[in-house]
Amino acid sequence: MRSFSKLLTVLVFASIRLALCGRAYMEGDRVKLYANKVGPFSNPSETYQYYDLPFCRPPDGLEHKLETLGEARTRLISRCATIVVDGNRLIVTPYDLSFRRAQEHAVLCTKNFDKKEVQQFRKAIREDYYFQMYYDDLPIWGFIGKLEKEVVSNSPGDSHLKHYLFTHVHFDIAYNGQRIVEINVSTDPAQVVDLSEGVVSDDSAVPAEFTYSVKWHESDIPYEKRMDKYRRYSFLPQHLEIHWFSIINSCVTVVLLTGFLATILMRVLKNDFIKYTRDDEVLEDMEESGWKNIHSEVFRFPPNKNLFCALVGSGYQLVALSIFIFGLACVGVFYPYNRGGLYTALIVLYALTAGIAGYTAGSYYKQMEGAAWVRNILLTSVVFCGPLFLMFCVNNTVAIVYRSTAALPFGTIVIITLIWALITIPLTILGGIIGKNTRTEFKAPCRTNKYPREIPELPWYRNAIPQMVMAGFLPFSAIYIELYYIFASVWGHKVYTIYSILFIVFLILLVVTAFITVALTYFQLALEDHRWWWRSFMCGGSTGLFIYGYCFYYYLARSDMGGWMQTSFFFGYMACVCLAFFIMLGTIGWRASLLFVRHIYRAIKCE
Repeated sequence: MRSFSKLLTVLVFASIRLALCGRAYMEGDRVKLYANKVGPFSNPSETYQYYDLPFCRPPDGLEHKLETLGEARTRLISRCATIVVDGNRLIVTPYDLSFRRAQEHAVLCTKNFDKKEVQQFRKAIREDYYFQMYYDDLPIWGFIGKLEKEVVSNSPGDSHLKHYLFTHVHFDIAYNGQRIVEINVSTDPAQVVDLSEGVVSDDSAVPAEFTYSVKWHESDIPYEKRMDKYRRYSFLPQHLEIHWFSIINSCVTVVLLTGFLATILMRVLKNDFIKYTRDDEVLEDMEESGWKNIHSEVFRFPPNKNLFCALVGSGYQLVALSIFIFGLACVGVFYPYNRGGLYTALIVLYALTAGIAGYTAGSYYKQMEGAAWVRNILLTSVVFCGPLFLMFCVNNTVAIVYRSTAALPFGTIVIITLIWALITIPLTILGGIIGKNTRTEFKAPCRTNKYPREIPELPWYRNAIPQMVMAGFLPFSAIYIELYYIFASVWGHKVYTIYSILFIVFLILLVVTAFITVALTYFQLALEDHRWWWRSFMCGGSTGLFIYGYCFYYYLARSDMGGWMQTSFFFGYMACVCLAFFIMLGTIGWRASLLFVRHIYRAIKCE
């Protein structure tokens, strides 16, 4: 055991040293160029293996890269156990990019395309396919061809499309000492093959010579800052100003909202406290009304308390997960174009925080005098994972039908299932047992009647749906500016690296949700409607519904996405994300309302 700990320590320090210092090369050392994927530029989820198109293949066959924990895959125990969570399939290409060895006009290969291969390239050019490669862990991109309109000379009103395939690629690589610090790739629009209809005969082969050139130059960029380029160009300076405008807008919203609510509630509650604490004979003859009149009903436990406690437990877990992810992001763990690291962290941290969900759900379920605690623990384990798993099955099946790299390999699915079965469920059960056996009481300041009283008839705008609309609009208005940049990063090719701003917006979202839910809870109790438990949860979580509504606007008006696979991935996984926001913000709203309700009923004398 001690030798294993020493070995693990050595491996960890070696990995950190490699990440910080990088690999040193001698002149002439071969540095492999890995092809990752190709796909339509407007559909970032629809990706395919690079050699699904008939490019020049290595003469010795395809060689896949075995990646490390910090990359898109996580190497576990054996060579067969890998986690591929972001569609990366790195394959060695035949390009010779040896360290500091320039190439003027090297021939990669000469090919003769048949009819089927020409049709493949035509389709790819029409859909604006791009390719992504990695060189010494630095990402590079380029387009495989271009589409142009050509006007027919004898018929100015007529035109047809010209399909041009790029056949020459130029690599510009910078080095600092013995380490690579930058790489850029460009295609030569003058060196193309015309694959247009009418130019290429369906019966004859189309010859094409693929070439490349390499230029090296020395740079003073430190190795540890070579990723700053991607952070710097992720958003333009004016976009950064928009971020700060979003922060200021959100802060002003919070200040105005909290000030308004604090002023109104303090004044109204002060008058209520004065009225309800008077002990004169006149007050005794008056009929009580308002929120004091339902003091014997307000702490009646909600219906479906099993599901309610499971949702609250999952909400606590998601809040903890978000805080941990933001903490890792703010210290620089997630660098640009390494989404595999973020997805892996989400999977691992969700599994490790399962005990929080189990403990919270079990504790509240016991406080609410629940008896079916086994069912409560099982429901807590699947209340969020269940819909996510079903959506994953649908989308993964679609990706398999499309033969896309977005489909997770069988080994990855097995590993994620084992993590859920061997870590998530046991921790949830352990947390639930601890929460069940903890001696806690609900501590209601008022006794509850045996039979519930009748709720007076309320106007339509006091019902659940109008209240949810009011509760979700203000928090959504505080974050909607930032949503575009988040969507452009997750469902586009932008890079979001300003995690500190995002964390501030997240905190603002929680504060606004808590305040608006408390205000609506007070107005509900003032009308003698004591069904605040589920109402506060639904009002707090309604922001998730607004975010999902924004998905339709972004998909139709702000993006060029299309096709069944991209549509399925976008709306399917965004539904799961919005469900997570609904559960998390609903928990925040309910918890804030619970603290408020306890405070006001503890401050008055209830018989």
